[in-house]
Amino acid sequence: MSEARVPVLEVSGVTKAYGDRQVLRGIDLAVAEHEAIALIGASGSGKSTLLRCIDLLEEIDDGDVFLDGEVITDPSVSPPGVRKRLGMVFQAFNLFPHMSVLDNVVLAPTRAHGAAKAEAADRARELLARFGLEGREHDYPDRLSGGQQQRVAIVRALATRPRALLLDEITSALDPELVGEVLSLVSDLKDGGMTMLIATHEMGFAREVADEVCFLHAGEIVERGSADKMFGEPEHPETQRFLRRLLDAGRL
Repeated sequence: MSEARVPVLEVSGVTKAYGDRQVLRGIDLAVAEHEAIALIGASGSGKSTLLRCIDLLEEIDDGDVFLDGEVITDPSVSPPGVRKRLGMVFQAFNLFPHMSVLDNVVLAPTRAHGAAKAEAADRARELLARFGLEGREHDYPDRLSGGQQQRVAIVRALATRPRALLLDEITSALDPELVGEVLSLVSDLKDGGMTMLIATHEMGFAREVADEVCFLHAGEIVERGSADKMFGEPEHPETQRFLRRLLDAGRL
């Protein structure tokens, strides 16, 4: 019998509170190589906080996070070293407005990874062309649409060849007509085998892309399963209520 493969990402018993407000309550989660897992749930359910804890942008109170089987939440572990191995894409793009598209993309490979600038620039141009941004290398972010800015943010995350992508509501700041182009890009990444953990309000997208869907409520994963099961036959009353509200609002 072959030995079970270690997940790329594993979250074990993770808790997080802000004062008296418990945001994460013992989260257990594993993301295998080439797998995409979608986190769904109402605003405030803990999705974004979980991603920020995995990327070590927030300090957890208890539990552990593992990357390729190595614990990364031990106080002795350097957060910048971990972030070199993960790609995080935020809701609000977080591009540097005073830097061109190309400079935004090559910053991390050259500064954090020590790549030669020419090599980093060649990879950046290749990625930008791949995602429909050829010819925009010397534009500044304010010259781009929201969808283009979010594509640059995703390219920036990919430029360091991360082990996994963490995507935090990446369409929430976009006009509705721009959402599709970003979701199409993520679908292409999934088809290419990228390992991803995705917090999203786009249920159709989660249904199409995710290998597993996890529903968070009040800081807990109360139900998980395949997209077909979660959207077709949810079992937990909170999942049923959440999806019914979306259906009534015409968002499912």
